[in-house]
Amino acid sequence: MTRLFISSAMSVALAATLAAQSPAAQTPPTDPDHRFVFNTYMSGLAEVRLGELAQQKASSAEVKQFGERLMTDHKKANEELKTIAATKTITLPTMVDDKHKATYDRLSQLSGAAFDRAFMQDMLTAHRTAVDNFRNEAKDGKDADIKTWASKTLPTLEGHLGQAQSVNTAVGTSGTVGTQKP
Repeated sequence: MTRLFISSAMSVALAATLAAQSPAAQTPPTDPDHRFVFNTYMSGLAEVRLGELAQQKASSAEVKQFGERLMTDHKKANEELKTIAATKTITLPTMVDDKHKATYDRLSQLSGAAFDRAFMQDMLTAHRTAVDNFRNEAKDGKDADIKTWASKTLPTLEGHLGQAQSVNTAVGTSGTVGTQKP
């Protein structure tokens, strides 16, 4: 009986430890500005992973270039967010949540023109949402540092959105854009 109790207690402790480390347990802060930083950082982690996936799976040179741009820009943005988070004592996520993981998993099953179309459609939707979030933060944010960062970063995201629209139109109508490099 004692063994069963100890075993059960250890299982509960192990489950609690694993839950604390799981993506689902990464709870965003309640403060709206801090939540913006948390969510933006998590989205940045996802965009970097998706950009890497585009490098592997896309058939279109333009989709691959877009993926490379995502990796570069979101890595830079996340480094800046780390600095901001450290000064504001915001705990950042260490991995993507289930929603972002599901997107990655779904896209990783595709390749070529099918990947190009699905990836660009997802990027178009994600960047429309991101631009709206950044505009709101730049306009209505209460924390001056975070508000300034959102304003400074917004043009980069607007550039991503414009490029996503252009590439999405091209791959959505023809299935591929440009030629693949040998």
